[in-house]
Amino acid sequence: MNSNKQVPIFAGLILLLAFITASILLIPVQAAPAPQLTSFPTPTPGSDGRIVYIVQEGDTLWRIAAVAGLQVPDLRDLNNLGPEEIVYPGQQLFLGLGGPAEEEPTSPPLQTAVPEEPTPAPQPGWGTLCVLLFNDENGDSMRQEEEVSLTGGAINISNREGSVSITEDTPAHNPDPLEDDHFCTEELEEGEYNVSVAIPEGYNPTTVLNAGITLEPGDTTYLNFGAQASSDVQEENAPLGEEAGRSPILALLGITMLAAGVGLGVYSIWFRR
Repeated sequence: MNSNKQVPIFAGLILLLAFITASILLIPVQAAPAPQLTSFPTPTPGSDGRIVYIVQEGDTLWRIAAVAGLQVPDLRDLNNLGPEEIVYPGQQLFLGLGGPAEEEPTSPPLQTAVPEEPTPAPQPGWGTLCVLLFNDENGDSMRQEEEVSLTGGAINISNREGSVSITEDTPAHNPDPLEDDHFCTEELEEGEYNVSVAIPEGYNPTTVLNAGITLEPGDTTYLNFGAQASSDVQEENAPLGEEAGRSPILALLGITMLAAGVGLGVYSIWFRR
């Protein structure tokens, strides 16, 4: 009798365990959360232009190099890291150079727009450019007061836009002490200019032969270029006055010595008699 009552109870327990087991199997299994890497803060240049990154928890050299657009060997070289060294949180890594970090400009308060009168376009200004090719007799590249203009050369003045191109022969020396030997262009429009000279044949340059200048309104700019005669030209142009002055003296001295010799000879013969 008692055994017959225990059968339904035992069967009920088995059904309850089966139900609980099935319920557990039907519950979806949730995977363990994957480890989360810390966010990669955007490195910005400092006031000295250096880009420095602070290593975060979970960072690796590969991750830092990938985000910064570098190769791992380059990142190691920038920070003198050996092939086996690893990074640690809080470590400072140098990523390169860039401009200083720019601060976000604050928006000014809104103001009522006031129509303005149109500003007239500025008119170009004018200046003066004076160029001299001088005979650099001592070859020191510096013009002395006695070193005058060298004729037979050429001067060229042009601007970058190509709207100005001036070519002139180098002027001859003006003996008037109140006048200047420079070739001057007046009322030359302001801007960037290139000035060059060509020297006469038989001369060697003692300075550069071209120069770039910026002509400002109202300016008067002087440029000096030097050239020295070659040895052949110097010999051709050597003054003959000194040698010509010495020649008659030497001739007279020779004649005098010859006459003295003749006189001594005659005197010696006469004395022997």
